[in-house]
Amino acid sequence: QLQLVESGGGLVQPGGSLRLSCAASQFTLDYYTIGWFRQAPGKEREGVSCISSSGGSTNYADSVKGRFTISRDNAENTVWLQMNSLEPKDTAVYYCAAARGWTKSLDQNDFGSWGQGTQVIVSS
Repeated sequence: QLQLVESGGGLVQPGGSLRLSCAASQFTLDYYTIGWFRQAPGKEREGVSCISSSGGSTNYADSVKGRFTISRDNAENTVWLQMNSLEPKDTAVYYCAAARGWTKSLDQNDFGSWGQGTQVIVSS
């Protein structure tokens, strides 16, 4: 089974940046769309961004457009989420997940093989 591991979370001040990583072990990510999702305390999990297997297509939630950038390197079997201009409302546990083939969907129900998540706290 595809296993994903997120890393890179932490505490950052408003306006700061973080880069999250999503790495796979034992399986190649080459054939998967990878999505980033987040869940804030007391809220439902929401889609943030996704990237096609080749990296040629991406999708972003309106709330992060222009601030977050998703990228991948299949040779390193890793997907990144560069988060800039962070705001307190970005505070959440961030998860990555995989979908076979290509989907632009940011619906969590279209993704499987979830990682354990990495905590991001944006606070002064």
